[in-house]
Amino acid sequence: MMSGPKVARELIAFYLDAGVDSLLGEEPVNRMADDIAAQRLGAAASPGAEDKTARRVRGESPSAGPKSAPQKPGPAAAPASPEAAVMAAREATRTVTTLDELRALLTDFEGCALRATATQLVFADGNPQSRVMFVGEAPGYDEDVLGRPFVGRSGKLLDRMMAAIGLDRGSSYIANVVPWRPPGNRTPTPQETAICLPFIRRQIELADPDFLVCLGGPAMQTLLGIKDGITRSRGRWFAYDTGRREIRALATFHPAFLLRSPLQKRFAWRDFLALKKALAGRDR
Repeated sequence: MMSGPKVARELIAFYLDAGVDSLLGEEPVNRMADDIAAQRLGAAASPGAEDKTARRVRGESPSAGPKSAPQKPGPAAAPASPEAAVMAAREATRTVTTLDELRALLTDFEGCALRATATQLVFADGNPQSRVMFVGEAPGYDEDVLGRPFVGRSGKLLDRMMAAIGLDRGSSYIANVVPWRPPGNRTPTPQETAICLPFIRRQIELADPDFLVCLGGPAMQTLLGIKDGITRSRGRWFAYDTGRREIRALATFHPAFLLRSPLQKRFAWRDFLALKKALAGRDR
C-alpha cells in the first residue's frame, strides 16, 4: 500500500473535491444505535409488552397487543413550499429600509432550508457606501466559518485582483446571491436561489452602487437574466434595474474558476481593467 506525504495530500484533495471538509472522528459511528436501543428499552418497559414467541404459542398474531383508545394526531406544521417561501421573501423585503434591517430579517428567515445546515449567515463584507459591488453565488467552507464572503482561497485571489486596480474591501462591497453555505459546497438548487433572490435584489437596491460586478455564470444569470454562459458574456456591460434606477453591470469569471483555470486570468484582468476605466469615467 502506498503511503507518504504526497499520497496524503492527494487523498485530502480528493476528499475536498468530494465535499468532505470536516473531520468528526477516526472511527465510523452508528448514530441510529441509540435510537434503536431506546425504542427496544421503551417497548420492554411498556405495559402489556410480551415476547413474540409466546404470542405465537398462544396462536396470537405476533403484532397483537392491548387495545387502546385511538390517539388524535397533533397539529403538524407542514414545511412551506418553495413558491410560498419565495412569496414570503418578497413580502418581507418590501418593508426593509436599511441593510441592518435586511441582515436581521435574513437571520430570522426560515423559508430556506440552507439556514438549518449552515453554520451562520454570510451577509456581506466591505463598505456598503462604495461605488462598486461584487456578487458571487454562495459561501464556501471558510466563509461559513467566519461569516464573511470571499475569505478563502478564492477570496484572497479576489483581494489581489481588486488591489491591481486600486480597490480593497474598504472601497468595495461584497456579497453572494445565496447567503448560506450549501452542504458540501454543492451548487444551490434553483429553488434555493429563487428563495434568496428577493434578498440580494433588495441588498443591491439599498447599497445602490454605481457598478455591479457578477462573479461567475450563476450570479450573472440570476441577477441579469442572461442565458448565455460566462465565457461568451464576460467583459460586456449590461443594465441592471434596481427598481429606482439602472446601474451598469459587468460579468467576469469567478475567482474559484480562475484558481482551477489559471490561463483564464488574462481575460479576467481585461474585465477588471474595464471596471477601472469605468470607475475613472473614461469609458464614455
